[in-house]
Formats: sequence, structure tokens, C-alpha cells
Amino acid sequence: QVRLVESGGGLVEAGGSLRLSCAASGIIFSIDTMAWYRQAPGVHRELVATISRGSSTNYRDSVKGRFTISRDNAKNTVYLQMNSLKPEDTALYYCNADRVRTMTGFVFDSWGQGTQVTVSS
Repeated sequence: QVRLVESGGGLVEAGGSLRLSCAASGIIFSIDTMAWYRQAPGVHRELVATISRGSSTNYRDSVKGRFTISRDNAKNTVYLQMNSLKPEDTALYYCNADRVRTMTGFVFDSWGQGTQVTVSS
């Protein structure tokens, strides 16, 4: 099985920065695309950023220029550096791995438990 664990959330003032991490554990051979999603109360979960195994990235428009997604394939870890945070960035942030190759085969659509980011005005 694959387990994703996020960390790095917290409370920060507007304009501040946070760095989220998500580590995948298990007997993992490779992970394809990894992503960060977020969900605010009363709002559908939305895609924030994606990164392919080759480190091609995509961002939702509202975070372009402020957030940077990166990954360390040797550590099976994905990061989200968030700068110039705004109150509207407040949400529960989730990590996702679309396809993980393990010793027993592929595991699809794995999710972490989420880490809370709160930005005060």
C-alpha cells in the first residue's frame, strides 16, 4: 500500500510564506504525476498545482507567480512553496499521487489526510 503524509501547514499572516511537504511511504518504485489540491469550507476541492515525474509543472491561475511545486524523486516527496500568501489561500491542502508503481503493482489516485493552511488578514 501507499501512504501520503502532508506537513508544513499552519497559521501565517497575509504576505507570509509556508512550505508544505508530502512524503509517500511504502515499497515504491516510482510515482507519476503528483499534485496539490485544496479545499476551503463550503467549496469544492480545487487543483492547485501539478508536477510530472520529469518535473513539468502546471498551476491554477490564482497561484501563478506565488506558489512553486517541486519534487524529490529519490525521497518520494513533493513540496509546495507558498509565498505572498493571501487570506483566500486559506484551506485544507491535500497531496495526491496519480499512479504509484509498487512491488505488487500500480496504486492509483492516492491521497494524504491534508494539512491546514490559515492566512490571517
